[in-house]
Amino acid sequence: MKTLIVYCSSHGTTEKAVGLLSENLEGEILSVDLKREKTIFNPNDFDTIIIGGSIHAGAIQRKIKQFIQKHHDVLLEKNVGLFLCCFREGETAIQQFNDAFPQDLRKNSVAMGLFGGELLVSKMNFFERQVVKKVDGIIADQSHLDMEAIYKFAARLNRSKSLVY
Repeated sequence: MKTLIVYCSSHGTTEKAVGLLSENLEGEILSVDLKREKTIFNPNDFDTIIIGGSIHAGAIQRKIKQFIQKHHDVLLEKNVGLFLCCFREGETAIQQFNDAFPQDLRKNSVAMGLFGGELLVSKMNFFERQVVKKVDGIIADQSHLDMEAIYKFAARLNRSKSLVY
């Protein structure tokens, strides 16, 4: 069983979540940061595809949207997991998730997760720091990464793989 994890990580939080997720998934795993890596892969070669990103200025990264658009039909035929790292909670986080991923993909997914997030002010550029300070009043790094959500997501995917094969 082969799993592809495609994601974008701006300041390292999504990459951290992918690392934790990879450690808890069964089978062969390839993780690719679409923002940084130039790894060549074919989504058709994988049984499961996990897509994740983070929210910046209210939206998921453009490269995640492009990946979904380009491979939309293939994704509907696979075991799909969708996750989002975002600092917001509750209804706001759910709305950001729903805005990030198309409805038909959400309905077809075997696992969906909100992994919490981090505001890593120390890794932000000047403009980002000013926005975070003005909007949220945050001037130092803060982490609300939800490890339990990551572990539950991995468990759901592992169960779905065992049911299919």
